[in-house]
Amino acid sequence: MRIAYFNANMRVGQDGVTRVMYKMMNEARARGNEVMALTSTLPQPGLTDIPMFKVPSVVLPLQKAYRIALPGYQLFAKRLHEFRPDVLHINSPCTLGFGAVKYAAAFNVPVVATYHTHFPTYPRYYGFTKLEGMVWRITRHLYNNVDRTFVPTMPILDELSENGINRLSYLPNGVDRSLFHPRHRSSEWRDAAAADGKPVILFVSRLVWEKDLEDLAKTYALLKQRRNDFEMVVVGDGYARKDFEPMMPGARFLGYQTGLPLSQSFASADIFLFPSTTETFGLVTVEAMASGLTPVAAGYGGAVGIIEDNKSGLLSKPHDPGDMAAKIEWLLNNASERRRMRINALRRAEHFDWKTILEQLFEEYADVLRRHHAGKRRAA
Repeated sequence: MRIAYFNANMRVGQDGVTRVMYKMMNEARARGNEVMALTSTLPQPGLTDIPMFKVPSVVLPLQKAYRIALPGYQLFAKRLHEFRPDVLHINSPCTLGFGAVKYAAAFNVPVVATYHTHFPTYPRYYGFTKLEGMVWRITRHLYNNVDRTFVPTMPILDELSENGINRLSYLPNGVDRSLFHPRHRSSEWRDAAAADGKPVILFVSRLVWEKDLEDLAKTYALLKQRRNDFEMVVVGDGYARKDFEPMMPGARFLGYQTGLPLSQSFASADIFLFPSTTETFGLVTVEAMASGLTPVAAGYGGAVGIIEDNKSGLLSKPHDPGDMAAKIEWLLNNASERRRMRINALRRAEHFDWKTILEQLFEEYADVLRRHHAGKRRAA
């Protein structure tokens, strides 16, 4: 099988989407399939040998770390013709994804998509709430023109279905439990982060406003007003950091991390705090759980499909810093309950096993191809 993957950004470790994509592509090659990736942003030199094709693009105005491909498929059609793909796999609902759908229709190639990013929720973070309906219309137009859309959590799948998107299949993301594991806990990291052995609250994310950074800052401020027996650590970077960091006085910002430093940050903290309401899955939440943290997340979207409330973590009311701060306080006051949820979180993370998930992915590919060829035979 020859599979062409589409995503605007292929920088290794850039975000959860790219981590998932590289897992898929590496597994595809391990199974003897041919793979190529089409992207607006190539990976760092020397970090992968997967064949890549860079599509002409421009900088995305609101997020300059990302580029958006020029529209249409003509700019990559020749390279794709040479590759002769059996299936296309879209991973971002941008101009590149729309180009892939047009190519698939023009040349009768099956196309699937993974719903990684919940873009209909984004306009509200940039003062464009009136555009939400339009973004849903664009989203429907893209995903209703693919053969199958993989959705990583059931709450998001139900929301997509309610908004008129068809041919959906539940396929969660996995977690690398060799990289995210309690054995990476570091006493040196703890000594640097937590004075007098205080509990450490961790937030890991790209620093962009749609991750509900304002809710995080308000939650932190409420906790600081009431107590001083914890430390706050933030891992990640992004265009919002310049304005966000002053909103978190006293918090320790470690910047962007990957590999062992990221593993140590996860495993060395105690509580994982994640207020984002725009997640389709929330890979960092599962990584935190696999690392032995007790998660507290906003009870909306992806988090609801991952955390069993009051068992493997706590779900707070969305956009309610008071409720989130109260739940963090309860965990700080109840170390035994924190330990109980930590153990359950570790067990819950085992359900997101890459081996099982990737097996399903390739069964889905095979089923899409069978149905496509059956349709061509009927048409003939």
